[in-house]
Amino acid sequence: MSRFPILAPLTFGVCLALSPLTQAQDDVKLGFIVKKPEQAWFINEQDAATRLGEEKGFEVVRLAGEDGQEVLSAIDNLNSQGAQGFVICPPDVRLGPAIMNRAEQYGMKVVTVDDRFVKADGEPMESVPHLGMSGYKIGQQVGNAIADEMEARGWDPEEVAALRITNYELPTAKERTDGATKALLERGFQEDNILDAPQQNTDTSSAFSAASPVFSKNGDYEHWVIYALNEESVLGGVRASEQYGLTAEDVIGVGINGSGAAFAEFSREKPTGFHGTVAVSSTMHGRQTAENLYTWVTEGDKPKANTETTGTLMTRDNWEAVRDELGL
Repeated sequence: MSRFPILAPLTFGVCLALSPLTQAQDDVKLGFIVKKPEQAWFINEQDAATRLGEEKGFEVVRLAGEDGQEVLSAIDNLNSQGAQGFVICPPDVRLGPAIMNRAEQYGMKVVTVDDRFVKADGEPMESVPHLGMSGYKIGQQVGNAIADEMEARGWDPEEVAALRITNYELPTAKERTDGATKALLERGFQEDNILDAPQQNTDTSSAFSAASPVFSKNGDYEHWVIYALNEESVLGGVRASEQYGLTAEDVIGVGINGSGAAFAEFSREKPTGFHGTVAVSSTMHGRQTAENLYTWVTEGDKPKANTETTGTLMTRDNWEAVRDELGL
């Protein structure tokens, strides 16, 4: 269970924002807060937002928000710098009401990217504009990519195990793995052969720790497929499979994102069990959310409630072409 601090009552004064129609365009400062600033996906997003700011003449303040308290400190920081709003990928979607409370005290506008705020009842906060992947559809793309490669290798679905690396505390993660599972089952995969590996975080080391015992307890399977919420987690599963003695010919791992982690894997001299990733333009996510927020601040044009994107399968054979096409 994700944990975040109980918030103390707010004691600071309210800063009234300028009317969006009177906000000078050369006086705009926007924050871009991400939960994992070291991950390539989020580096790309912040880079793209920064470049847009340079083009249009506004400043982007790049900040980390890896837990609830750090997010609130980041918002305080932005207020002290005179920022009018921020884009955020939250560390926990359930922090949405608390984050919005703090932002509204400062008169800041907020746009979410990748992970969408939810209310206490688990339903999305429709009042906060969001841009992100269609998690379920992206997951279906993953499942179908795995099934296609299984057919190409002539694997019998009844003799293949699936390592499903899960993080059900994060709704977008559940949507992605649910979509992949649904697609696999529709393509004839055996439900009993799907083995869960719950991870504590969303990075490679956490996935490796979750995956290792699953391999050691299920030695009867010679062929494996691996899927998760992102490519870092799939790579953790692939590294665990290698430690267990499985080769690239035994494993089909397909991730989601299309970032530096995948590029590095595809650039290895020898192929690994990381077959591919469904690439989505993190560059587009960063640029578009920053542009949406900027337009909202300067022109009063609030973005629509939810914008969903889909992806393109990237493999060792086509990754450079797809990277160029998506501007990654």
